[in-house]
Amino acid sequence: MKLIILDRDGVINYDSDQFIKRQEEWIPIPGSLEAIARLCQADYRVVVATNQSGVARGLFDMHTLNTIHDKMHKAVVLAGGRIDAIFFCPHAAEANCHCRKPKAGMLEEIKVRYDANLQGVPVVGDSLRDLESAAKAGAQPILVLTGKGAKTQAKGGLPEGTLIYPDLAAVVATLA
Repeated sequence: MKLIILDRDGVINYDSDQFIKRQEEWIPIPGSLEAIARLCQADYRVVVATNQSGVARGLFDMHTLNTIHDKMHKAVVLAGGRIDAIFFCPHAAEANCHCRKPKAGMLEEIKVRYDANLQGVPVVGDSLRDLESAAKAGAQPILVLTGKGAKTQAKGGLPEGTLIYPDLAAVVATLA
């Protein structure tokens, strides 16, 4: 089984410092939906792993998060692809939970669910916490320069072996 793990905000859709709080605010980055479709055509299982602390902060509820994810699923299907699963952490950083990136809890859950070895599995993100989570899980950290990616690259301190691409479509061009 070929597996790829994607962060949501800043990788698939535009990010916002004010959080994506309503489905109308979820806007795909050009080329991202088609990139996911290409992954599916190349027999990848596409899984999303995303921190969603807006739930804990009271900015949106689980119903709203589900409507945002429903919009994303439908948009990907219309582009000819699919997202196999979405794993998310609804906790705030102060909760010190095991699932919030940069910890590897979400990736470990994906490993169990798919009975997968994460060694070398591409994990695509735009923030240092995405990359650190990937490295802790033994996966391949990949930074995209969309979202917060350019700022993340400029700050430095990336995990060893991090690959860098302009966007998700460029990542997929090397995989599928």
